[in-house]
Amino acid sequence: MKILPARLVLLIALALPTAAVAQRGGDAVYLEDRFNQLQQSLTNLTGQLEQLQNRNAKLQQQMEKMQTDYEYRIEQLEKGGAGRPGGAAPKPAAQAAAPAPTPAAGAANADQLYDEAIKKLQEGDYAAAERGFKTFIQRNPQNKLAGNAQYWLGETYYARRDYNSALTAFAEGYKVYKTSPKGPDNLLKLGITMSVLGRKPDACAVFARFNQDYPRATDLQKRRIEQERQKNGCG
Repeated sequence: MKILPARLVLLIALALPTAAVAQRGGDAVYLEDRFNQLQQSLTNLTGQLEQLQNRNAKLQQQMEKMQTDYEYRIEQLEKGGAGRPGGAAPKPAAQAAAPAPTPAAGAANADQLYDEAIKKLQEGDYAAAERGFKTFIQRNPQNKLAGNAQYWLGETYYARRDYNSALTAFAEGYKVYKTSPKGPDNLLKLGITMSVLGRKPDACAVFARFNQDYPRATDLQKRRIEQERQKNGCG
């Protein structure tokens, strides 16, 4: 059995910690990339869920309209058939009364614009998604999906690491659409963006407001807030 020279043993001993550090560094980079991939997948799944919910709402509106039309026609037939023989014939449906109102074309166009922007976001075409969400908000600031669009607008910036624009978008979403379905996510991402920009005290102040502003937030959202508080050393 050969005995290694003392100098060679020393070199190996010095190299081992360096290799371990390099391995840990590589693991950190891998974990960061993996986290970003998972976050993007979550964004895509959330967008798909919103699309399905939006389509379901449209189908519900169509079903309600069909039910209204059906009840109206039955009512008109009953009124027309109740008279004596030889009585006046029932009026044509077009003259009897105006049909039930149909959804405004503007609402349909708004839904289509929102869906297209979500699709672009899922495809990773963040510039096109940005334009779509901006146009939607400008044309439909009072739409029920306006708060969601404002949040996703912020995400288009965040995904491209344009953190200053993302900060502005999330802050606007919190200010204008605080009670929207995306309100809790908006506030969470506002704090995360502040942290990325090195504004940890501001981020901690934002995280501290979460439970006060959104006491009914989901358990997942509350866990994310707690994780971010710990990550940023918030007291």
